[in-house]
Amino acid sequence: MSNAAIKLLIAASGTGGHVFPAIAVAQKLSGYQIEWLGVPDRLESKLVPKEYPLHIIRVGGFQGKFGLGTLKTLGGLFASVFQVRKLLKQGKFDAVFSTGGYISAPAILAGYSLGLPVFLHESNAIPGKVTRWLSPFCTKVAVGFVATSKYLTRAKTIYLGTPCRQEFLTSQPLDLPIPDRSPLIVVVGGSQGAVALNQMIVECVQSWLDTGATIVHIVGGANMPANKIEHPRYIVLPFYDNMAGLLQRANLAICRAGAATLNELMITRTPSILIPYPFAAEDHQYYNANVLASAHGALLFRQENLTAQFLTLEVLNLLQNPQRLETMASNTSSLGVINSADLLADAIGESVKARIAARQPAQSVNGNQS
Repeated sequence: MSNAAIKLLIAASGTGGHVFPAIAVAQKLSGYQIEWLGVPDRLESKLVPKEYPLHIIRVGGFQGKFGLGTLKTLGGLFASVFQVRKLLKQGKFDAVFSTGGYISAPAILAGYSLGLPVFLHESNAIPGKVTRWLSPFCTKVAVGFVATSKYLTRAKTIYLGTPCRQEFLTSQPLDLPIPDRSPLIVVVGGSQGAVALNQMIVECVQSWLDTGATIVHIVGGANMPANKIEHPRYIVLPFYDNMAGLLQRANLAICRAGAATLNELMITRTPSILIPYPFAAEDHQYYNANVLASAHGALLFRQENLTAQFLTLEVLNLLQNPQRLETMASNTSSLGVINSADLLADAIGESVKARIAARQPAQSVNGNQS
């Protein structure tokens, strides 16, 4: 069966942690007919329509204790399952691929109900609720960390790492005024809970600048520090598109611990200080960060236990010990899977073709999908 004969629905929505790995895999599925499933007004609305037809549904997540809100969410889920099921049947799709999150629930259930191959990727060390609940209905579940499989004992898991955007795999030039011999510290506040971290960084900056370091501080959206320091080697930006080039040049990163961020650190060999977002669902950022910290590729600190004075000294100690930074870089790199997108695309292709081949005799007798 040729790739051109395979029609795939990709369900990936919300944050870059879900959307970017899915795009990386889609780019490797040469010749496939790919369409996308998303929700209104999220990242996929900006990125996906340029390349793939986008179908929009409304689906929410389960938050807090059981109550009327839960019943409303369940009602919405059932409605979205039937909506996706109709899409899959009318579009004559052959398979479903999702990268987790709320959007994956109706995609998995609809695909499973039609007997389609369903492939799921989980990038976090601790699987999300949807992955834990629905992974048994998937043909295979690819995981970004080895340890994730122990939480999915009822699923068929395979460790393939997390796909990374193509630009992280090749050297990227920078357009920022960073002196050649200046150590570069990259701080990524992130869009969630960035205010506290950004303000702490501002208290540390002057001591780091005094060593000759350059700091690029990505504050995220409207989280600009109130008392910003003016210095040619302290560059403050709300966002920056070329994160690949920035991390490739960085001597040290200070950031949150979303799975996509950590994967980018692993691919670019960037030592890091990780400060997980303290209100992340099920504290999953802490468990992500602990994978790198346990491998001695990063330092891990809880935000509530961290002070500006302590962080200042930790960074100064690292800057004064280049060999330690190089060891951390090597340890971080050992956790990354550079060809993850290729491996995942191959695994999807093999599973889809095997399931289609197995169903063909039955289809020739019984007609179309039920």
